[in-house]
Amino acid sequence: MTTSRPPNPRRRVRYLRSVEQVPQLSDREIHRLRQVEQTYAFRANDYYLGLIDWNDPDDPIRRLVIPDTQEMADWGRLDASNEADNTVAPGVQHKYRDTALILAAPTCAAYCRYCFRKRLFMSENDEARVDLDPAVAYVAQHREITDVLLTGGDPLVLSTDRLVDLVERFAAVEHVRTVRIGSKTVAFNPFRVLDDPALAAGLGRAARGGAAVYLMAHFDHPRELTPEARAALKALQAAGVQMVNQCPLIGGVNDKPQVLTDLFRAMTEVGAPQYYLFQGRPTAGNEPYAVPLVAGWRMFDAARRRCSGLSRRARFAMSHESGKIEVTGVDRHHIYCRYHRAKDPELESRTVVCRRDDQAHWYDDLLPAGAAAAAEGSSSRRN
Repeated sequence: MTTSRPPNPRRRVRYLRSVEQVPQLSDREIHRLRQVEQTYAFRANDYYLGLIDWNDPDDPIRRLVIPDTQEMADWGRLDASNEADNTVAPGVQHKYRDTALILAAPTCAAYCRYCFRKRLFMSENDEARVDLDPAVAYVAQHREITDVLLTGGDPLVLSTDRLVDLVERFAAVEHVRTVRIGSKTVAFNPFRVLDDPALAAGLGRAARGGAAVYLMAHFDHPRELTPEARAALKALQAAGVQMVNQCPLIGGVNDKPQVLTDLFRAMTEVGAPQYYLFQGRPTAGNEPYAVPLVAGWRMFDAARRRCSGLSRRARFAMSHESGKIEVTGVDRHHIYCRYHRAKDPELESRTVVCRRDDQAHWYDDLLPAGAAAAAEGSSSRRN
C-alpha cells in the first residue's frame, strides 16, 4: 500500500556506498554481503531504505537494493543481450534502424540488484561517456534515426544544466522526433525533481522547442509510488514531459499477479501507463531474481486481465540480442512469440512458435516447435 503521509517538498538525501553504512543490517549480514558488493557494486540512499519493512526479510523493496549472497552463483553473463555488438560510436548503440541508444551516465541514484547493465559499474568500464559530442554527431549524420533514448546508468544523476543541454541538442536535430530519458531516479530519489524546479522547466522547454520528451519511468513495485514520487511525476508532467513506465519481472519483488495488477493500475492513474514488462535477462549475478518464462507469462496475463483497457497496453517482452521478442501466448504445448522490434528488418513482426518449456528463462532456451518435433522424431527412429 502507498503511504498516506503528505509529500515532503525538500530533503537532502544521503547516499550509502557500502553495506557497512546500512544501520539496519546486523554484523553477521554485513560480513556475508561484503563479498557480494566487492563483485557487484552496492549503492542506495536513506530515502529509499526508509521504504523497507526491516521486520520482513522478504520485503520487496529490500530485495531491490540489498545484496543477496545467491548473486555469486555461476549463472548468466554480463552482457546478456550482446549490446557490445550494437556499439557504433563511443556511448552509442544503434540496434534498431530508427532508434539510437545513448549511454549518457555511468552511475545511478541507487543500484538495482537485478540490473542487466551492472558491467557499467565495474572498474575499467568506459561504455558510458562523459564526452557525448560524438553521439550527437552520429545521430545528426543518420537521418533514419527519429528516436533517441538516453540511458546508462541513469541520466537524471547528471547535473540539470548538462542533462537539459543534452536533451536540447538531440531534440534540435531536424529528423529526431522523440527524445526518451530512461530513469529510475524518481523512484529512488524523487527529491531530485522536487528540489530542483529547473530540471522540469528545462525538460519542458526542450519539449516545446523540438522533439517530444518522454520519461521512461522505472517503478518495479507499487510501494515505490510514495506521495513524493507522485509529486515528482506530476511536476514533470506539468512541465510538458510525457511518460510511461517499464520494468522487468523480478523474483521476490513483483512476481505475483496482484502486485502487477496494482502496479499497472497505479501507473495508469499517475499518467505513466505500463509500456513493457520485461522478462529478466540472464545476466551474471541475477539468478536469485529470475522467473521462468511460462510462469512470468501467466503472472502477466493474469494481471492484465484484472485491469481496465487503459492498463492493458503493456507488452511482455524479452530484450534479446536479435530484437524485442514479445510473448503473446502460452498453451499446453507451445509458447507463441512475435518480434515487436528486430535488429534484422527481415524478422520484424515475425511470429515464432516454440515448444513449451516450463524451465526456460530466455529465448535461447527454447526450441522452435518444428525443430523440437524433428528432434523427437529423430530420437525415436534411433531408439
